[in-house]
Amino acid sequence: MAGNNSLNAAIKAKQDEFYTQLIDIEKELKYYKHHFHEKVVLCNCDDPYESNFFKYFALNFNSLGLKKLIATCYNGSPIAGDELPLLFEIDETEPKKIAYKVEISEVQDYNNDGAVNLADVQYLIQNDKNVLSLLKGNGDFRSQECIELLKEADIVVTNPPFSLFREFIALMTEYEKKILVIGNQNAIHYKDIFTLIKDNKIWLGYKFGDMSFQVPSYFEPRATRYWVDETGQKWRSLGNVCWFTNLDIQKRKEEMVLFKFYNPDEYPKYDNYDAINIDKTSEIPCDYYEEMGVPVTFIDKYNPEQFEIIGTSTISMSKGAPYINGKRIYERILIRRKK
Repeated sequence: MAGNNSLNAAIKAKQDEFYTQLIDIEKELKYYKHHFHEKVVLCNCDDPYESNFFKYFALNFNSLGLKKLIATCYNGSPIAGDELPLLFEIDETEPKKIAYKVEISEVQDYNNDGAVNLADVQYLIQNDKNVLSLLKGNGDFRSQECIELLKEADIVVTNPPFSLFREFIALMTEYEKKILVIGNQNAIHYKDIFTLIKDNKIWLGYKFGDMSFQVPSYFEPRATRYWVDETGQKWRSLGNVCWFTNLDIQKRKEEMVLFKFYNPDEYPKYDNYDAINIDKTSEIPCDYYEEMGVPVTFIDKYNPEQFEIIGTSTISMSKGAPYINGKRIYERILIRRKK
């Protein structure tokens, strides 16, 4: 297990301080609702005072039929306690550095206003001492304290630090947990992550592409994909975001419609590997059953009943990249049609 320094570095790293919008969570989670009935959900990178993952599950606790919701946060949350006042004595002259967990087993209309909303969640946290408690450690999802909570969970849903994505997925795999998490598409290229995709142990969810995130006030302005809204909130967008999951979804069963036919002039072979090159996923020929190299975007359309993933150009090809007529091209995923 890596030391605490790596997590602290990740917390401070600007690429890791991205807060997911509630609307983006709602758009993705609508496809998975049937998976959550009577399940224990863990959001193990989520301060409930700033996490829309916690908010989503707390507000939909009853409609999803959850058995339990657990959320843990790490030390140094930038706004911990600002939305829902903490029950612990805090020295206001010191930076907020507390790690705690929230465990919810039911959500009711505690204030009798006829609806279950965040006011009821706030009431629950403030009035039930069994709901909110301090962690002994710093909230590192890899700590033994947090692993014990992981063991209790059925499904983990969160936006883990991008820089710790490998370690996060490795831990989820070790404990054989169901997951639905946000990650960078670049993670598809990681050998360990790609192997899980190849072996059909994880796959991509529905959203694949651009997503906007709230970012902390200390973020420096950027020329692109950065703006400040009318409230002063800073935003960043990323064009290469996707969801990773091992929950069964209808998308994986949809066959790609293939309409082009193989022509050796249109589909050249690589100089350094016996496979034809495909520049666009939509151009995969319907009558070719040997190895093909396709763009990484193919993973978003991958149906394991229709195709077999063989490897990547980085791993399988000499020189670690595909070449055509002496010219290097972008990395390819190597696949084969199933007959």
